[in-house]
Amino acid sequence: MPQPLNYLKETASQTAGPYVHIGLIPAMAGFDIFEKNFSNVLVTPNTQGERITLEGKVIDGSGSPLRDVLLEIWQANAAGRYNHPADRSAGALEQDFRGWGRGGSDFESGVVTFETVKPGGMTDKSGRKCAPHVNVWIVARGINIGLNTRLYFSDEEVANAADPVLNLVEPAVRRKTLIATRSERAGKAVYSFTIHLQGPEETVFFDV
Repeated sequence: MPQPLNYLKETASQTAGPYVHIGLIPAMAGFDIFEKNFSNVLVTPNTQGERITLEGKVIDGSGSPLRDVLLEIWQANAAGRYNHPADRSAGALEQDFRGWGRGGSDFESGVVTFETVKPGGMTDKSGRKCAPHVNVWIVARGINIGLNTRLYFSDEEVANAADPVLNLVEPAVRRKTLIATRSERAGKAVYSFTIHLQGPEETVFFDV
């Protein structure tokens, strides 16, 4: 008669947890451990271009906003130039705009905000003109590998219609999941977006 095998019970697990915020945006997590903290403010007083606020939420499969999500964004400046040596675009490089930032969600509302400038359209390596956009990386509890997506702007309809990446998304109806909607608030442009992780309105994610 075979002997019973005494397996140990599996230990409970949690992906990411609070430690991702402590390590990646410690100031927002309440830890003052870095001399220069990562921030959701990408601009300085000398940054050129239209000042905008990006304001959004990440929604899970149940329709609830994630309250512990971290977003990282990377974008071109107002002239369509990335602050990176690999970018050889014609736009002027601007030292007063790094084009990169991290932001965590408000614990109560789940809202993530960034203070930045509206990017200009840039030219890709193939010489194709791209619509103004912001690259977004998403990290949260329950996401084992960070998700990558993009934000395009609702008031750039002509440029969006010709964008080579946006035109790869099929069916075409799914392209609207990448559009941030413009409104005016206290005389300043606010672009609102919602990232859906699952469901019929699931946001388009990119394998990069």
